[in-house]
Amino acid sequence: MKHAFLFAVLMSGMAMAQRPPAVPKVTAAPIDDVTVKQGGSVPVRMQFRVAPGFHINSNKPKSELLLPTVVSLDVPTNVSIAKMTYPVGEELTFPFSPDEKLSVYTGDFTVKGLVVTSKATPNGTYRVHGNLRYQACDNRACYPPTNIPVQFDVTVAKPAKSSSGTTKKNPAQSPHAHQ
Repeated sequence: MKHAFLFAVLMSGMAMAQRPPAVPKVTAAPIDDVTVKQGGSVPVRMQFRVAPGFHINSNKPKSELLLPTVVSLDVPTNVSIAKMTYPVGEELTFPFSPDEKLSVYTGDFTVKGLVVTSKATPNGTYRVHGNLRYQACDNRACYPPTNIPVQFDVTVAKPAKSSSGTTKKNPAQSPHAHQ
């Protein structure tokens, strides 16, 4: 009996060790770093891919009972993200609810934002951290909500000096010869 128990424990441990790791249902592409002038703004694009055979709710699902897909970002002081825009979801039906169309993302999708700095933002490079929160489903089941991390750097630079005011340009020369 004692040996049978030990054998069962060992076999269950081996079975768990041999289980393949979970395949990510959504992945994030590396986000390009951005450079913005003090007091300026610049767009940022965050690209994601839903694995084949899966879908995730769009940012605006058709039912309040469904978890929307959302990007949340933690930004440093004097840097903000404005105008977050999500793609329109694809309206699809699934075997588990054939009479109801759901607003979902499949394949590749992009979330866009606008990085904004104040005129008081010191020059330098700042790291923006965040995550994409989503709930993936296949044709049979939905899986627990999860997050995937995202990050990118924002480099803040001084604005270019304007040429008006401090330096005067020579006026154009007359094409006439003066004697």
